[in-house]
Amino acid sequence: MKLVIAEKPSVAKSIANVIGAHKKTDAGFEGDGYIVSWCVGHLVCLAQPSAYSSQYDKWRIDDLPIVPEHYKYEVIKATKAQFNVLKVLLARSDIDSVINACDAGREGESIFRLVYMKAGCKKPMYRLWISSMEDSAIRNGFDNLVPGEKYDNLFAAACTRNIADWLVGMNLSRLYSCKFRQVFSVGRVQTPTLALIAARDKAIKTFQKEKYYTVCIKTDDFTVVSERINDKAQAEEIAASIRAQKSCKLDSVIHKEKITLPARLYDLTTLQREANKLYGFSAKKTLDALQALYEKKLTSYPRTDSRYLTNDMKDTVRTLLSALDPSFVPDEKNFSRMFDSSKVSDHYAVIPTLESASKDINTLDVSDIEKKIYALVRAKFLACASESLVENITTLTLTFDGITFTQTAKQILLAGWTKYAIKVKESTHALLEGDVSCDTLYPIREVLIEDKYTKPPAAFNENTLLHAMEIAGTDALDKNIEVERKGIGTPATRASIIENLISKGFVVRDKKALHVTGKGIALLCAVDSEFTSAKLTAQWETKLSEIAQGTYSTEAFLEKLTQKLCAVIQKERA
Repeated sequence: MKLVIAEKPSVAKSIANVIGAHKKTDAGFEGDGYIVSWCVGHLVCLAQPSAYSSQYDKWRIDDLPIVPEHYKYEVIKATKAQFNVLKVLLARSDIDSVINACDAGREGESIFRLVYMKAGCKKPMYRLWISSMEDSAIRNGFDNLVPGEKYDNLFAAACTRNIADWLVGMNLSRLYSCKFRQVFSVGRVQTPTLALIAARDKAIKTFQKEKYYTVCIKTDDFTVVSERINDKAQAEEIAASIRAQKSCKLDSVIHKEKITLPARLYDLTTLQREANKLYGFSAKKTLDALQALYEKKLTSYPRTDSRYLTNDMKDTVRTLLSALDPSFVPDEKNFSRMFDSSKVSDHYAVIPTLESASKDINTLDVSDIEKKIYALVRAKFLACASESLVENITTLTLTFDGITFTQTAKQILLAGWTKYAIKVKESTHALLEGDVSCDTLYPIREVLIEDKYTKPPAAFNENTLLHAMEIAGTDALDKNIEVERKGIGTPATRASIIENLISKGFVVRDKKALHVTGKGIALLCAVDSEFTSAKLTAQWETKLSEIAQGTYSTEAFLEKLTQKLCAVIQKERA
């Protein structure tokens, strides 16, 4: 008998249906030589400091740093009953091997391994690694199970990250809470994210707007606008001189064909950004909807950081394109751009499933939010294999008294992928009234001076913050290494980081805008600058990637981190 452990009940049920485990039991599903059960997220976590010594029951600076020689793990109380179910199953004499069917990634590896380890299991384990919950994908995954030991380094990277987060959180939260006599929560990922928002708010607050002017020349055939003019008297002098001329000639009329390729497929962060931009959905709302679509077998695995598909998927993708739109004819160059196995780590980009193509989404048990997210995924998939957008860009230029006036007009020659793009409102393009040339003298109908002001940077919303989190600190990353997660957090955790900052009162959401609170500023003022910088996160991610590849050790990583923490604690004590 083989025991299969999934990450949640809905996934376990889907797997059980495929492999023939149809009998429902108190522990899960059973049949055809399998027992299928599940975790409910993390069931085991690192123990609190008090598990090592009762002296840590109280928070005292003198007790820091807290650096255990051996780390203890404990069963999470809220889900202890489910852990006990799995512990009993793992110990059953008729179970000869265990299959890890938790999410295929660093976090999923950790969820399963900690249960396996805490239960004291020594039975052979195997890994199911899939990117879709479709029946065919599950069957293929079970046909290609690999020994669990292949992912030992991935588990080591997960453990190292968890311990590092524990060390930072437990030591620095206690340090600054004791020093400033108020409760502070310091985290490796939440504190740099908070710093990003605070820096943007400061830039807005300290921004001093500057007034400037533009001169606008209108004819019956075109409208040209000057470059920025800082002096009003100069703008008035130029406008008066132009009016006196009563007509003007263009210096240049340049026609240029512009070809715009379709954007890449969605990874989770890009989809969250677009859903926020179009519909105002929070990152968490989008992730929850996409997770539901995945479990309903309508889209592929949600928590991906890749915007590519693997090279061996070309035939499958052609079939899927035809199933979604029988009249669709792919553009071969853009179709080929969708595939690059070297840029897929755990999971390929988010795409619709073949199963979804055979169903009417409006007749299924899906929420309105899920429908909108599915529509975005479907539209992006079709757009990526479509023809490029082709535009004719016309740039008109004239110069007067050393000031350049321009107008840029666009004419769409081939809509290409844009016919699949989902827009809340149609974009407008400046159009010319007719043909224009440099040889013609055009009567001036009107000359206007427009008062304008420089604008402060916009407050972060979840769209722009997610992008900032994704690229933060990446200058510090080794360009030659394929890092599993870049920037601050991971695709799977960025939504919860934002929600966590809000729930703890460090950040407030004002409509779509995100702003730091007084409590958040107090935290940033207290914490050593190294732990508010994304640079540290980027350095960690590089080393965690090396641990996952077996080229760097957990011991070396934690030793360096401990030295850093000790130095900060010592400095604050002085």
